[in-house]
Amino acid sequence: MQKVNVVETFLDFQDRLVHRECTDMIVVHHTGECGYDNDWSAEKIHRMHIEERGWAGIGYHYVIRKDGTIERGRQHWTRGAHAQGDNWHTIGIHVSGNFEKEDFAETNNPQMESLAMLIANIAYDYGLQIDSNTVVGHCDLMSTDCPGANLYDKLNVIIGKANWYLQN
Repeated sequence: MQKVNVVETFLDFQDRLVHRECTDMIVVHHTGECGYDNDWSAEKIHRMHIEERGWAGIGYHYVIRKDGTIERGRQHWTRGAHAQGDNWHTIGIHVSGNFEKEDFAETNNPQMESLAMLIANIAYDYGLQIDSNTVVGHCDLMSTDCPGANLYDKLNVIIGKANWYLQN
């Protein structure tokens, strides 16, 4: 299996982060309503989560930019701050974009390929099955439009691709 390249961001957190109790689910998010510049970096989200929410820092473990680059948010072993009530057992992946309005194409989409490969890597690392019980949209856990209908509608395709990457 091909390992994804994760760009280390070396973010400074405001508080000590704690270990996640277990890992049995991957939660997919998007930027959502944010105007026209929605290719947000892990560093930008980190600053916003500190300044606007008073959190220790970025709540997601990974950020996937428009060009498919994967950036480190929180360290993979830490408890996230991305899915209230479910942070103790989940890994959060933020996909930059507003997928209520933007398309999430199945072909020639570097974000989709990076997301599928990252899911395969996480599943391998944690011994997870890749299915719709393990890979969920934020909206599956709480009342929200996240990760946007156009991305959410492609989760089964992404799961299929992730399973392919896991085997190859």
